[in-house]
Formats: sequence, C-alpha cells, structure tokens
Amino acid sequence: MPLLDNNRSSSSGSDRRWWALVLLATAEFMVVLDASIVTIALPSIGRGLDFPLANLSWVINAYVLTFGGFLLLGGRIADLLGRRLLFTVGLGVFSAASLLGGLAQSEVWLIGARAIQGLGAALLAPAALSLVTSIFQEGSDRNKALSVWGAVAGSGGAAGVLLGGVLTSGVGWRSVLFVNVPIGIAAILLTPTLVAESRAEVARRSFDLPGAATVTAGLSAFVYALVRASTVGWGSVQTIGVLAAAAALLAAFVVIERRSKAPLVPFTFFKNLNVSAANATMLAVGAAVLALFYFLSLYMQKVLGYSAITTGLAQLPLAAGIILAAAMASPLVARLGRRTVLIAGLAMFAGGIVWLAQVPVQASYLADLLGPSLLIALGLGLAFVPTTILAETGVGEHEYGLASGLVNATQQIGGAFGLGVLTTLATTRTNHLLASHHPVGQALTQGFRLGYLGAAGFVGLGIIAAATIGTWHVRRSQLAHPAPQPQPQT
Repeated sequence: MPLLDNNRSSSSGSDRRWWALVLLATAEFMVVLDASIVTIALPSIGRGLDFPLANLSWVINAYVLTFGGFLLLGGRIADLLGRRLLFTVGLGVFSAASLLGGLAQSEVWLIGARAIQGLGAALLAPAALSLVTSIFQEGSDRNKALSVWGAVAGSGGAAGVLLGGVLTSGVGWRSVLFVNVPIGIAAILLTPTLVAESRAEVARRSFDLPGAATVTAGLSAFVYALVRASTVGWGSVQTIGVLAAAAALLAAFVVIERRSKAPLVPFTFFKNLNVSAANATMLAVGAAVLALFYFLSLYMQKVLGYSAITTGLAQLPLAAGIILAAAMASPLVARLGRRTVLIAGLAMFAGGIVWLAQVPVQASYLADLLGPSLLIALGLGLAFVPTTILAETGVGEHEYGLASGLVNATQQIGGAFGLGVLTTLATTRTNHLLASHHPVGQALTQGFRLGYLGAAGFVGLGIIAAATIGTWHVRRSQLAHPAPQPQPQT
C-alpha cells in the first residue's frame, strides 16, 4: 500500500518524497563511487594480496563486467517484480559482497567479490532510478530530482578518487570496501519507511528467459572483450573471437525479442527517438568520463608524483563543481530547454578536456589543472541532468525500469569501451616514445594527452547525437504502449 495517496497532498508527504530521493541517490552514489574508489587503492591491494601486476586491473574489470552485463535484466526484473523489492535485494547483495571483498585473503577471492558487487549494482541502480521516476511525475519536481541524480552520477568518479585516497592513506585498502557495509545496512532499514513499492501493471508478468540469457551473455562478452583489449591487443584472436561471440549473441537476442510475446526489451520502446538519442549521448559521455578520471589520476601520481590522498584532494574542485553545476541545470532546463542546456554542457566538457590535453610534464596545479577541471565540471554537471531527464521522458510506467536500466547500461558500456580504446591509444603512444628513448615523464604525458583528445572526440560524437534531440516529434499515441498512469508516491 502506498505511503501517500495520489489524491492527497501534505507537507510531510512531500518531505518524505525528498527524503526518499536522498536515500535512493545515496545508494546510486555508492554504485558510481565503487567503479573508481578502488583505483587509488590498487597499488596497496597489489602489495597486500601479492597480486601479479597483469591481474590487478581485474579488481576494476570484474565490477564493470557484471555491472554492465546485467543492467538490462535488472531493470526488467524491477518492472515486473517490484522496484523497491529489487532495490532492497540489490543493496543486500552489494553490501554483502563489499564485506566479502574487504575480508579477501587472495586475488581470486577479491575478484569474485567485486564481480558479485557488480551484480548487486546492476540490480539496485535501475531500480533506484525507476523509483525516482515513479515518485516524481514529469515536470518541475522530476527535473529537480533528476538534477540531484545527475550530480551524483557525474561527481561519483571524482569523489571516488578523493575518498579512495583518504581511506587508503589513513586506514588501509580494505576500508574502501568496508565503507559500503554500514551505508548499505542503513539504506536497507530505511527503505520500507521512505519508499513505497512500485511495479508495472501488465497483463503478462513473465520473463523472457532466452532473451535475458542472450542479452546478458552478449553484453558481458562485449564488455569483457573491451576491458581485455588493452592487454591482449585489439587485433588479437581473443579480442576478435569474443567480440564475434558478443555480436552473435546480441543478434540472437534481437531475433528472440521480435518473436517473444513478453519481450525483455520491446522494440517499440525505441520509437521514442528522442529517448534513443539521449542514450546515444550517454554512451558517448560515458566513454569519455571513465577514461578522463583514469588518465587524470595516473598523470597526477606517475608524472607529478602526487600521493594517493593528494590526488584525491586535487580532484575535489572537480567533484564539487559537478554538484554545483547540476544544481544549476534544472532552472536552466526550464528556461532554455533540455537540448540547449545539454549541447552547451557537452561543448564545455569537450573544451575542458582539450584544455587539459595541453598539460606540460611539470605542471602547476593552479596554472595548468584547476582551470580545465572547473570547465569540465561545469560541462559535465550541465550535461548529465538533461540527458537523464530525456532518457526517462515520455516512457510508460510499465517501462520505467527498462528505461533506467538502458541509460545505466549505455553509461557503463560506454565507459568500458572508451577506457579500452583510449588506454590502448595512450599506451601505444607512450611505448613508442619510450622506445625512442624519451624520458618516462614525457612519454607518459604525451600518451595521456592523446587519451584526452580521444575523450574529447567521443564528446564530439555526443554533441552530434544531442543535436538531433527534438527534431523528432513522437506522440505517445504513436507508441505501442499506453500513456503512463498515475504512480504511487511516497
């Protein structure tokens, strides 16, 4: 039974909606944070568990792999079985895996725990965003709520580096995993009080198991190929073979979905072309963001010689700037329109990355890094909010989980793709310069510069996708599904 009747309005009910948003956004923050918080801790993890250097990247890759692979399935399960239920289950899995990872005694143990963490994240992330969409109806309140969401999604990477540096330096690497446990337990306990159950009202409450199996296996194979490509090479038999398997599985998924009576992803969903364009934009932005934070952290530590905690503190203005820019985005969207704000944000984001690509080997933080960091923060904060709003706009109630899973999946898959491609470019450039007897610092910096320019190129593709938003006018009556029905509000 909903905690607040749709026909009733009260200040306490309104307050509860916003407290629910705080809870859901906190859970999302944990999920985004965990993709980057362990980055700073990797050297300590390697020493503590005697990790071979070649396997250390799997502490991150295992999380990204299961997270990206299971997102669409997680979103659909949330729609059918209940968004609050799946959010709670996801929190439980994520928290238990965090505890397990913090207690790890071997590399296999830790990598396995990180994979389970990714699975928990794939269950709770789309459920959390679809709950926000169901709690706040389209309009001003939803835009404000999604501004908070955009701030969380955009700042999580930089905040992860900051928190990872502080915890690793002050307490030890295990603390970057243990920190999730009390937060997760508190969130599980608060969820029944603050969040009403929400699920799709559909005649057929069944799962397309063949579709779920093929899309999950296909996405997992695709992400696996991407994260391994920088190690084994893009032209290797392994990379080509796994990518071919991923393509075959995803093609089988399309065939299965077209024949299914209860598809996991109804293709009529993509008749809303503005939603499709928003997801294409998120794919491009995701490809740039993860690589950007990765290169910036390595540059600060390996070239400038910053410690883990100094690297984290150096990215504090970036994280804070994203949060402030996201807060500005909602009124700007109301005044200027979503597409205008989105394109302006992407242009500033790209400009900041190009500016960052000019960094010298011996950089001054105030002169060379702070300016581009603030411009990147402003652009990211402004871009994330309208992209998230557009990815959820005009979507039927019964597809909130699907829409949320899709926008999360495009961000994660984009991140894996961008990191794989840009790391290969940067590493190839650095190795070429090292072979030509350039100093290590100069070779690394030149490689990172190329990586930054590649990230800016991805953002440029996002601008092209964003420019098409609003050029297609699709009425809900043109879609195969009915218009959204009023939703239970907390």
